[in-house]
Amino acid sequence: MEEIQSQSDNYRSSSSSASSPASRVPSSNFFYLRKPGSLRQPISFEDSPEWEDTDIDGRVEEGGDSINAANTPISPSLSKLNSGSLPSPPLAEGGAVVRKTAGASVVWKELAVTIKGKRKYSDKVVKSSNGYALPGTMTVIMGPAKSGKSTLLRAIAGRLHPSAKMYGEVFINGAKTRLLYGSYGFVDRETTLIGSLTVREYLYYSALLQLPGFLCQKKSVVEEAIQAMSLGDYANKLIGGHCYMKGLARGERRRVSIARELVMRPRILFIDEPLYHLDSVSALLMMVTLKKLASTGCTLIFTIYQSSTEVFGLFDRICLLSNGNTLFFGETLACLQHFSNAGFPCPIMQSPSDHFLRAINTDFDRIIAMCKNWQDDNGDFSSVNMDTAVAIRTLEATYKSSADAAAVETMILRLTEREGPLLKSKGKASNATQIAVLTWRSLLIMSREWKYYWLRLILYMLLTLCIGTVFSGLGHSLSSVVKRVAAIFVFVSFTSLLSIAGVPSLLKEIKIYASEESNQHSGALVFLFGQLLSSIPFLFLIAISSSLVFYFLIGLRDGFSLLMYFVLNFFMCLFVNEGLLLTVTSLWQNVFWSVLTLVTIHVVMMLSAGYLRIRSELPRPVWKYPLSYIAFHTYSIQGILENEYLGTNFAVGQVRTISGFQAIHSAYDISQSSNSKWENLLVLCLMAVGYRILVFVLLHFRVRKNVSLHRIFQCRKSTT
Repeated sequence: MEEIQSQSDNYRSSSSSASSPASRVPSSNFFYLRKPGSLRQPISFEDSPEWEDTDIDGRVEEGGDSINAANTPISPSLSKLNSGSLPSPPLAEGGAVVRKTAGASVVWKELAVTIKGKRKYSDKVVKSSNGYALPGTMTVIMGPAKSGKSTLLRAIAGRLHPSAKMYGEVFINGAKTRLLYGSYGFVDRETTLIGSLTVREYLYYSALLQLPGFLCQKKSVVEEAIQAMSLGDYANKLIGGHCYMKGLARGERRRVSIARELVMRPRILFIDEPLYHLDSVSALLMMVTLKKLASTGCTLIFTIYQSSTEVFGLFDRICLLSNGNTLFFGETLACLQHFSNAGFPCPIMQSPSDHFLRAINTDFDRIIAMCKNWQDDNGDFSSVNMDTAVAIRTLEATYKSSADAAAVETMILRLTEREGPLLKSKGKASNATQIAVLTWRSLLIMSREWKYYWLRLILYMLLTLCIGTVFSGLGHSLSSVVKRVAAIFVFVSFTSLLSIAGVPSLLKEIKIYASEESNQHSGALVFLFGQLLSSIPFLFLIAISSSLVFYFLIGLRDGFSLLMYFVLNFFMCLFVNEGLLLTVTSLWQNVFWSVLTLVTIHVVMMLSAGYLRIRSELPRPVWKYPLSYIAFHTYSIQGILENEYLGTNFAVGQVRTISGFQAIHSAYDISQSSNSKWENLLVLCLMAVGYRILVFVLLHFRVRKNVSLHRIFQCRKSTT
């Protein structure tokens, strides 16, 4: 204790000397709030009511549907800041008035989280945390990096990975229950948005995916979400921009991701790092918007790393974490008093959040060591001469024995002694509706994503023209058979290889699916059918345009039925290849490894397709069995050649003729059966179905696992 006391006294003296002129003796009981009109007006804790006298009552109104928090103003200064100094953004003309939301109380008691290591649950991320959140308030979980903020947030929301184990209790409206679909919203730190849609279109399709009911009702919900997040000026703007038009900035994108969850009208909203990668202006606008949202009655709980003084003044309660330990929970201004009581007052002209993080962030110890030589030559290096570990122990010990901790326990008892109304699960859109919405949305995206779709169509046409002109004028003699086989092999193989250009668009679709699936907006089967139905028109457009160019430039046999089979065969080839692309992309979820894997697979399939060496002559292990039977090129080329040459004859000399099968037999291995080409088409259909089943398995397990692993990585990143 002597060491702790000496460190505290040392820090107190250094803070005072480093933050004020010599002629001014700073008080440890106030800090500067930068407000319009009173920029240098100090707000003193001595002028505020005692924290112990704060009267917060959690009660259940009869006939109501939520637990309301009736709390007396804790600090006139805080009330003035929240109400007057930071006005909410003005409502757009004709905009819908944001409706009131019946929030819910959230209590976590003795909450601890461990993450399973290689052998057992060894990594303790959150250690015995207590706290609560009330309707109409903003509760922030603050702390340095690797402190357990995101893990605590996910534990309260019930979104931990299976490898994480939670201890303790979470109460919703006084009852131990898990949050049901539609009763809450969760916004991840990074959300994948669809850049080719406008804000209104994106939210409207999200509402169609999430909500049952009529379209007019969903439109009104979307307009409410737009107004709630102050997105009226950006409602008709493309999220990702178009051509030379810039898309939305990070602040607006972050608000769109929050608005996506508001279409469900949740009682509780969890946000992981709402100020992630935002500048000071965007951060302030974000928090003012969230404050306005909380004023409608919604319960807001979010994590934050650091904030400005203005943003800090908007918080209602703060949960301060360091290394998984709760150093404080209570009103924001009381946190400053807590630091002052522990011997670490906030210096004048310093942001409170900066001061908190400076005191509890162990990374500053390394900075002190790095700057030691410079500090010796130039005097004190601000106030960073404190042992952070000692400060953390001091703050934790002070909090456990303080009236703030006792007040939290009392409030938790009040909120949990009587159960309020249970939150009900809201209905979801039917699977058929979700499939139709995803199909239509994907078609709209394809019509606008010219880089990934229309540019691919142009490349297919150019490649087909190149192949057709190279192999044009072959004629129909016996000597043209080998060259025509080569032309068909090059056409099928190279067009299949060119489809790898669609990997970025497929990867974007998978990321969008993962983002929506994590919030139960869609499922693997719904996504698979939506992607399947939306890709058919685009693939058929490529198939018919490329087939017509190639068919007539090469001079294949005349006949409408023969042409239609060629188009159908090539369409199924592209369809199978699309399934292969989707499978590999779902497996890796990385552009580089997906492209590398697909190029390797296509090269191997081309080698075993039976053109470079006839299938019957391929080495049996590996190349013939199983590669030549796995390669879809084999069945597509074989079907096209059977469609072209079965039933034809070629003259040899003056009197002798040979059949088309005999003419091609030495160049490619085909069957004599008249139904063989349809059998090859059936095999292509079965391969397309097989790849889709494999994609379903990967989406159901692999993508979900990767999303969960990403969350675990974030959890580990926010722990010791």
